[in-house]
Amino acid sequence: MTAANAGLARKLGIAQGAYFLLTGAWGLFHDRSFQAVTGPKKDVWLLKTVSVLVTVLGAAVLLSSTRARPSLETRAAIAASGVGLAGIEVYYAAKRVIRPVYLLDAAVELLFACGWLKAALRRHNG
Repeated sequence: MTAANAGLARKLGIAQGAYFLLTGAWGLFHDRSFQAVTGPKKDVWLLKTVSVLVTVLGAAVLLSSTRARPSLETRAAIAASGVGLAGIEVYYAAKRVIRPVYLLDAAVELLFACGWLKAALRRHNG
């Protein structure tokens, strides 16, 4: 991995890790304001469950990325998680199950995914 590619992976890990940490913690610790923006939830336990998972993943990636370049497994986990969340958000926003504000998060997640793809291609192409 070149120094430039390692730097890109670290920056992406720090940025997406912080994003996951903050957005996950928001739903976990202040669900009232979270629901004011994203819409009411029938099952608050599900909001809390997803929030815990996103927060923990964000904290792990952030910690990994601040100490060294994130491992292949870490990069794959955070990129795939973001793409998965974006896919769910686009699908359910299109069906009008969730508010369109989730499309903003989907866009952010897809931008991160493009960054991870760019880093992977740089590594592959040397």
